[in-house]
Amino acid sequence: MVELIDQFSGHKIKVGRLIGKIEGSKHGPSMIFTGGIHGNEPSGVFAIKEVFDEISNSKIKVRGNIYGISGNLRALGKGLRYEKYDLNRLWTREKINNLLNEAGNNPAQDIIEQKEILVEIRKILNEDEGPFYFFDLHTTSSETNPFLTVNDCLANRKFAELFPVPMILGIEEYLEGPLLSYINELGYVAFGFEGGSHGDKSSVDNHKAFILLALVHAGMLKKKSFDYYKYYDQLAKTSFDSHEIFEIFYRYQVFDNSKFKMKPGFVNFQKVKQGLVLAKYNGERIKAEENARIFMPLYQNQGDDGFFLIRRVSPFFLKLSEKLRNLKIDKILPVLPGVKWHNSEKDTLEVDTSIAKFFAKRFFHLLGFRAIILDKNKYLMKNREKAVRSKDYKNEKFFQ
Repeated sequence: MVELIDQFSGHKIKVGRLIGKIEGSKHGPSMIFTGGIHGNEPSGVFAIKEVFDEISNSKIKVRGNIYGISGNLRALGKGLRYEKYDLNRLWTREKINNLLNEAGNNPAQDIIEQKEILVEIRKILNEDEGPFYFFDLHTTSSETNPFLTVNDCLANRKFAELFPVPMILGIEEYLEGPLLSYINELGYVAFGFEGGSHGDKSSVDNHKAFILLALVHAGMLKKKSFDYYKYYDQLAKTSFDSHEIFEIFYRYQVFDNSKFKMKPGFVNFQKVKQGLVLAKYNGERIKAEENARIFMPLYQNQGDDGFFLIRRVSPFFLKLSEKLRNLKIDKILPVLPGVKWHNSEKDTLEVDTSIAKFFAKRFFHLLGFRAIILDKNKYLMKNREKAVRSKDYKNEKFFQ
């Protein structure tokens, strides 16, 4: 249990691992919200608590079950992103398999927190029938409008398109071990919502709006249960890019945070020209690789993602990718030169770039693949569509 204080209102709340649970009066989906995976991002926790209290106090009818799970409790209490390990980089299969072993070897607090979260998630998956929805609530160190970070499978994309905020595809290709990538690999709809910056008092309100809209879109709350259009408009007015979709194509990784300094004043989605100096690292000026938009520039003293560059994805590309994925075109890819299946499950391709010179990563992105290993002559492409539990969502309105 930890006590958190809202830096703007002074409001205090006490939360444990389970922020709250609401059991609906009717059978339906289960929706799980996580907040505070990074301890310097408490606004998601406040928003979850507010929404749960309002639903309970107003006795709003709910279809299905709603859960709120807190992230790094000790780091939240200290206002730190994390203590020793970034809790949102620990969710690889190998690290999860090692959790039980590490429990007996005096593990770091961040590892203990991860195990407790995993226990809660597995309990929900074992006890509820689903379908399941998972959403992780965050804020950024730079000034930003709200946006979604989405692992690119069609189920995620279709649900994310219901929200009036920009969508960012492909972040899983550049990050190892985010919580939601683990959830996506289990086959469930799961993506992140960034509600604003750490120091923006509107972040809690934006998180609250996202939670309520998500519950409506999944058919768990009725629009008339609250002022739906007020919250929809609240998010829609935050950005002129409200229905745009972008793709990450570059990440600047930081290995020693003390030597990295972002130039001041950059904000999310800001257009930058090729050659513009963006940061300094170890005394060297870091320039934009090409004309693009900057994404999540690092303005905090923890973290290894200096910044990302993103570009707009055309509607034509998105419609084409949906058609090709539905046609299961991926099955014929191994007939191409330099391409073969990497495993017996046939969910990962091995691409020899010295032979398959004409098949860029964007070609595989079109079909739902994302690079998980990349070196000079070879990369592995994992099919995000393969894991999706489509049968679980076939009767859900958004998926039809």
